[in-house]
Amino acid sequence: MNILILGYGLEGKSVETYFKSDPSLSEHVKIDILDSFTKEELLFKDFAQYDLIFRTPSIPPKFVPAPPEKLTSVTKYFFHNCPCPIIGVTGTKGKGTTCTMIHNILATIGAEPNIYLVGNIGKPALDVLPDLTKNDLVIYELSSFQLWDLDRSPAVSVVLRLEPDHLDVHDSLEEYFAAKKNIINFQSPSDFCIYFRENQNTRNLVSAAKSQQLPYPLKPADRPPALSGILSALQIPGTFNRENLEAALLAAFAALKLSDNSLDFADFLATHESALTAVAKNFSPLPHHLEFVRELNGVKYYDDSFSTVFPSLDVALDAFPDQKIVLIAGGKDKGFDLAPAKRKIFDHPNLVKAVLIGETAEKLAENEDPEKYFLAGTDFSLAVEKAREFAEAELEREEENSDTCLVDKEPKILPPLVLLSPCASSFDMFTSYKARGDEFKSLVNALK
Repeated sequence: MNILILGYGLEGKSVETYFKSDPSLSEHVKIDILDSFTKEELLFKDFAQYDLIFRTPSIPPKFVPAPPEKLTSVTKYFFHNCPCPIIGVTGTKGKGTTCTMIHNILATIGAEPNIYLVGNIGKPALDVLPDLTKNDLVIYELSSFQLWDLDRSPAVSVVLRLEPDHLDVHDSLEEYFAAKKNIINFQSPSDFCIYFRENQNTRNLVSAAKSQQLPYPLKPADRPPALSGILSALQIPGTFNRENLEAALLAAFAALKLSDNSLDFADFLATHESALTAVAKNFSPLPHHLEFVRELNGVKYYDDSFSTVFPSLDVALDAFPDQKIVLIAGGKDKGFDLAPAKRKIFDHPNLVKAVLIGETAEKLAENEDPEKYFLAGTDFSLAVEKAREFAEAELEREEENSDTCLVDKEPKILPPLVLLSPCASSFDMFTSYKARGDEFKSLVNALK
């Protein structure tokens, strides 16, 4: 068998390891790797000599003029060969958090012999494929790039909030949503689809699903008695995190219901209430997802560098409804309309100051009140230092006026915070959102 790997990143290396580590496969396999190429070069590539062509997620299938039966990906190959049920999670934001919550829930209640977390949040899927049995369970974080050419769907699909994203890669919003839709396109009536009912894009996407649909948040009349207590035990900020936890609870329930159709959600929660409450209470945010960094001089600092698109900014700002916010925002200019982001930033009632960075800084500031922003450009250290200055000055003003904002000795507005939530990708200044977040944490921890 002749195999071509297009792109030699994490998934490309996983493909090579998978086929070379199994003697029954490696003896009959020849692998070629093409890591650096242009779209034009792919047009003239001889694909006829290969039996399988693996594209990595960054390479759109439409760029590879190979026979469809030969073109695959780690995700597609995994779905064709996985012997156990798969819980697939997609959405514009919240995938990694929800996947981790599902894993923690199932692991805590001892639902399956082995639970594997794969995709962007876990290991490459092929790394675990040789170890799987029919009794195991896989939780798979699925981006639009992984779903693009998928022709099988998970037994349990979770569709979170969907907003425009990756339009620098997808030709249109319709193409982006079409890729996402593969998570439910091939489900059967015995499968399950958990979806966020308060988002029109999500509702539209799942409307044609043949599976059993479990919308969330549950309506008040449908909420089991144990649910509110479990959700309220979550310590991390943000209504959206409680929504993610509700989706995770439904996904875990659906996974168990695959083998026991008599299972009831209220009974599931009641039976495991103590364990599920502990999962919620002990859950920590993922790195760079509204991650608390430190408190200095009465000001708290949060790293939300994973915020790479406009909708995530709404989520971040709404996570702190009672606090004044100094926001660090901006990044790579991908040519998007910045008007929605500008309004989210400058119309927010608790904004103290926006410290703007990166290529989008001046566009975000255009025609706005100069008192509401500071342009730090590409000087990230300056951005952090100025954010500190603005937050501490605001705290001093609040303390001076404390007699006007006390009710029963409690302030109406809690001390201000500094929030890095760029709502833009990092590639103008950093190699990744992780590098941006790590630098933010380093700078913040160095403040004295």
